[in-house]
Amino acid sequence: MTGKPKLIIYEEQTFNVGEDTFIDCTAENNNAVVFEDNCETGYFYAVDRNDKLNLLDGLHIYNVANVTDRHKPSTLKILWTEDLTKAFLSINNYYHAVFDFKNKAGYCRNAFPGANDKWTKVKGRKLTDELVEELASN
Repeated sequence: MTGKPKLIIYEEQTFNVGEDTFIDCTAENNNAVVFEDNCETGYFYAVDRNDKLNLLDGLHIYNVANVTDRHKPSTLKILWTEDLTKAFLSINNYYHAVFDFKNKAGYCRNAFPGANDKWTKVKGRKLTDELVEELASN
């Protein structure tokens, strides 16, 4: 047995890119994330549900027009670390975005949009495979 933390799947759904989709996932500590496809773009949002629905940050995942295999169903997974401080967005077993609630940080593959003044405490937003490994292990 290794001491490496594991990611726990909290939500798993099949969806079609370019179809109106809204998938939310709230952890037991009220950290919450939402994936939305509004038929033009896909976004992943960090949400605080403690008092009311409060949008903390948003990350661009894709433009529908640029997804070459959008005609095929996709499998979306939202995974949380055991301590419920990080949420990972996986589409077709590829990590597209991570929110780190403890450090108030959001990362996605295209680093768009830039950090906001409201919540984000880190400047770099580019998600790499190496960063996925680092975030999943600490």
